[in-house]
Amino acid sequence: MPNLIDTHCHLEEIKNLDSVIEKAKSVGVIAIIAVGSDYQSNRRILFDIAPKYEGFVFPALGYHPGELKLSEIADNLKFIENSIKEAVGIGEIGLDYKKDIKKSVSVDLQKSVLRRLLAIAKRDQKPVIIHSRYAWQDTFDLVKESGVEKAVFHWYSGTSSVRRKIIEGNYFLSANPAAEYSREHREAIKDASLDRLLLETDSPVRDWEPADVLKSLNAVAELKNLSQEEIAQITTDNAIKFFDLPLKL
Repeated sequence: MPNLIDTHCHLEEIKNLDSVIEKAKSVGVIAIIAVGSDYQSNRRILFDIAPKYEGFVFPALGYHPGELKLSEIADNLKFIENSIKEAVGIGEIGLDYKKDIKKSVSVDLQKSVLRRLLAIAKRDQKPVIIHSRYAWQDTFDLVKESGVEKAVFHWYSGTSSVRRKIIEGNYFLSANPAAEYSREHREAIKDASLDRLLLETDSPVRDWEPADVLKSLNAVAELKNLSQEEIAQITTDNAIKFFDLPLKL
């Protein structure tokens, strides 16, 4: 059974977490990166979930662009800055130009918060997990300008031109179960070099759960024409190095 790491999961949104974790372990998952979306989720991940599953769940503190609220931006940024040494990365962060999100959270505000989060990551030398829906060029530009060296563009389904820049910039892409059917996501995974590829599920989106990282694995193996064992070994090694996880295989 291959060793797998789900590098992007919203565990605080999952019900029956104990059974979901056990199921994931039963299919070979050895670690999960629990990503934060706002102040409340960051606190729950850091203080409740990661300690409960110590050595298996590793926290990343973030601020999803669709969750920005003027009343809590200062508190969340301060929390992330003060707690970042206890996390393995900063994420999920980025830009989202979906029409309903832009209507409630301006592009200027999204960019301002992203710049501040990237500055924290740069200062503390933490990797970042990037969300870039319909904002591919702007998100790439801000990451590039920040000088952050380790960034993974999660569930990338954007333009080929920005995809090439991501790859040429030696950033990472992560594959999730959408690689089974999404043409844009499949193209991104095809183009990504194996040493810059991670696996994820983005659970519980579309009712996926961490055990469904097997679907991500299978899709990548098919697209790369390699065995599941080879893909598992490479992507797990990548994840351990990317997040500097205290794991030994």
